[in-house]
Amino acid sequence: MILEVCANSFQSAIAAQKAGAQRIELCSELALGGVTPSHGLIEKVVQALEIPVQVLIRPRSGDFTYYDDEFDVMLRDIKFCRESKVGGIVSGVLHSDLTIDIERTQLLVDAAGGMNFTFHRAFDWTPNALKALAKLKNIGVDRVLSSGHASTALDGLFELKMLKEKAGATLNILPGGGIRPDNVYHFIEAGFIEIHASASNTISSLEGAIPMHNLQPVHQDLQTYSDPEKIKALLTAMYS
Repeated sequence: MILEVCANSFQSAIAAQKAGAQRIELCSELALGGVTPSHGLIEKVVQALEIPVQVLIRPRSGDFTYYDDEFDVMLRDIKFCRESKVGGIVSGVLHSDLTIDIERTQLLVDAAGGMNFTFHRAFDWTPNALKALAKLKNIGVDRVLSSGHASTALDGLFELKMLKEKAGATLNILPGGGIRPDNVYHFIEAGFIEIHASASNTISSLEGAIPMHNLQPVHQDLQTYSDPEKIKALLTAMYS
């Protein structure tokens, strides 16, 4: 089984590799659900890591329905990733009714060229999982990251197993969301070949800082990082 770790910094990416993760998804701003990392970070991580790097292409937080200029930025970022020898793209687009925007998602898949393409957890917003899966199979998506339309992958395990059966050999279902050492065996027993986890922790880095905005619930004094001990514990549980 492959462990993909969601890493939001260069330090986290290096820590994930050293701890034994077999692949990372690189992003920024985990507290916002993840957005596209900077070109500098992408380039530095790809040059430093020996394990495959997937890059999240999401121009902003919020929903997954994008204006034309936002979509243009996504295509430009994918072009940069392709030129930088990134291993894979993690992205996707929805319509305002939360069904998959197949036309735009197809354009993203085409832009990725030979890179692996994962449709991210926007999948869990779709009203009909099986219809969404069928559409993604038809446009060449390689993987779907999902918690099975539930708050955690364990809660959504029944749907995930159903999706795995329907996906067949051409598309992988990547369970993600709340997977820990004490529940990973459920996914092993169900026959999944890869899982996604943040395996993260937070530290407080500021004291007495003046708030830069009044938005909640983002805490600007907290830094999220990939925790090597959590990664090792998850890997130990996976292979024990």
